[in-house]
Amino acid sequence: MLTVIIPARDEARYIGRAVESLAGMDVIVVDDNSSDGTAEIARQHGATVVNGQPLPPGWTGKLWAVSQGVEVAAAAHPDYLLLTDADIVHGPGVVSALVAKAEQEGFDLVSLMVLLRTESFAEKALIPAFVFFFLLLYPPSWIENPRRRTAGAAGGCMVIRREALERIGGIEAIRGELIDDCALARAVKRSGGRVWLGLTRDSRSIREYGGFGEIWRMISRTAFTQLKYSAWLLCATIAGLAVAFLAPPLLMLTFRPLAVIIGAFGWLCLSIAYVPMLRLYRRSYLWAPALPLIALFYAGATIDSAIRYWIGRGGEWKGRTQAAKTWVK
Repeated sequence: MLTVIIPARDEARYIGRAVESLAGMDVIVVDDNSSDGTAEIARQHGATVVNGQPLPPGWTGKLWAVSQGVEVAAAAHPDYLLLTDADIVHGPGVVSALVAKAEQEGFDLVSLMVLLRTESFAEKALIPAFVFFFLLLYPPSWIENPRRRTAGAAGGCMVIRREALERIGGIEAIRGELIDDCALARAVKRSGGRVWLGLTRDSRSIREYGGFGEIWRMISRTAFTQLKYSAWLLCATIAGLAVAFLAPPLLMLTFRPLAVIIGAFGWLCLSIAYVPMLRLYRRSYLWAPALPLIALFYAGATIDSAIRYWIGRGGEWKGRTQAAKTWVK
């Protein structure tokens, strides 16, 4: 038995299609004080709607909503919980296949990186790279390997055993985390649980990122959190991006034969590495040579993320600042 939990705050534009894609399942939508009719639309599509309570100190908004959904779901004693987002449309059979994988292979948390929207020019240019860089940080084979500490998940589509969630202390155990999916995977793996992450084209996000500015803000919201708010890790990350992605084309601009050869070879290797992601998103391979420029965009958004944290505006999302530097006098 599985129960679906969807936290939602001002998601009227998407929630109906998300709930509709889960027809026949027990769906709980936790309405986090929406002002746009999200709750009413969710009810019209057959979801059970829980009115969210005021956000207590120490919690992020999303996790507080998820926690309330888990509490309501507990009455039915489900074996599994699907934690998903209000903008995710699930394909037929995707959820049941995830449950089957967990059952047959003994995983405690299984998740899928859903297909993100790539319709605007900015989305076509930048979104495949978002997934590419995520998988560089969280290689699925490392996540699955119990001997490695790496743990990651994709929050848009996560199926977790109820017993595994209880074993780590419930959602409260990660209540202050901004990157909640990876934090949940880390807690499950540390408790001795098994974690798996895959990719799919059958479930997709319908959230729009119309321009470069919207994608910049999406990256900036959590990038510095990923670096544990460390200035040293920030410097190391920017240096690493510069060496790996920017150095090859810069070497070619020196017009020195050896440097040009090395730069061209490095650029070619980067392009080849990016091709599988372009294939997944059915984008032209001509985007592959643009990866250094795309990496420069991500580096800039990462630096902006640190600046926002230091000035007290970190993790801004739907009117809430969820991560900010605390200055001690």
